[in-house]
Amino acid sequence: MLKKIFQNLNYEEYCSSHSINELEDLNISLKDYGKINKKKIKKWDMVLQKPLNIVPSPPELDDLIRLHYLLTIKKSRTVLEFGVGKSTGVILDALGKNQKEHSVYVENKLRISNPFELHSVDNYHIWLDKIKHMYKKNKNFNTHYCPVSMGTFNDRICTYYDNLPNIRPDFIYLDGPNQFGVLNNVRGITTENPDRMPMSADLLALEHFFEPGTMILIDGRTANARFLKSNFQRNWDYYHFESYDQHVFRLDEKPLGIWNENALKFENEYL
Repeated sequence: MLKKIFQNLNYEEYCSSHSINELEDLNISLKDYGKINKKKIKKWDMVLQKPLNIVPSPPELDDLIRLHYLLTIKKSRTVLEFGVGKSTGVILDALGKNQKEHSVYVENKLRISNPFELHSVDNYHIWLDKIKHMYKKNKNFNTHYCPVSMGTFNDRICTYYDNLPNIRPDFIYLDGPNQFGVLNNVRGITTENPDRMPMSADLLALEHFFEPGTMILIDGRTANARFLKSNFQRNWDYYHFESYDQHVFRLDEKPLGIWNENALKFENEYL
C-alpha cells in the first residue's frame, strides 16, 4: 500500500501550489536548482563533520516536498522530529495548513493534547538555538535539547536520545542523530567513527505507545531503518523507496478505541 503513496505527487505542481522553495529557511531559486525530483548526492565531507556538525547539508527539494506531501495527505496533527534542519520549516508549514483546514474536526472529534505542534529534538545547541530563533513567533514549535548516548536494545548496540518530549506523535521524521556527538561507549563500541552509521533505537523503546496509523519517515539511514524493521514487534507496513533513499513505516492495526478510530477515519482518504 505504501508503495503507491507518492504515485499522484507532481513535484512541480506541488512545489508551486505550496511555495515550498520560498519557505523562510529555504529560499531556493528553481532556475538555479535544476530538476526538482533529481536526487542530489551528498559529498563525503558532509559525513565527516567532527566534532561539531557546523555545516548544514544542502536542501534536497524532492525529499522536502515528499515530507510536506505526506503530512498534508495524512492530515497530521502532532509531529516528532529527530534532527532539526531544512525539514523543520517544511513541517511547520504543513502543520499550519493542516490547522487552518482541519482544526474544527480535530478539536471536536479527536483527543489530542498537542494539536498541530512540532516537537524537534537535537543534540547540538548550535542548531537548536538557530532554528528556535528563526521560528520564535510560532507558538506550536517546541525544541528539545537531548544529548545522545550509546546503549543497547536486546543486547544490540545502538544510540538513544535523552530527555525526549512526553508527547504522542502521529507522524515521526527521523533524520538524526548523526554518528558523531554521542556520549560513552558500549564494550568499546561507539558510532564516533566515519565508517560507522547512525543506529537510533528510540522508536523501538516507544513502539507500544504509538497508536495505529502512526507514520514514520526516515531520510536515508538504511541500516537504521533495517534495524527498526527487524526489531519492531507490531504490525508495521513498510516500504523503502530506493530511488529516493527514503523509508516509510505505517502502523497498520485495528483501532485501540473510539478516539483512535475517529483518527483513522479522518485520515482514510490516502489509505
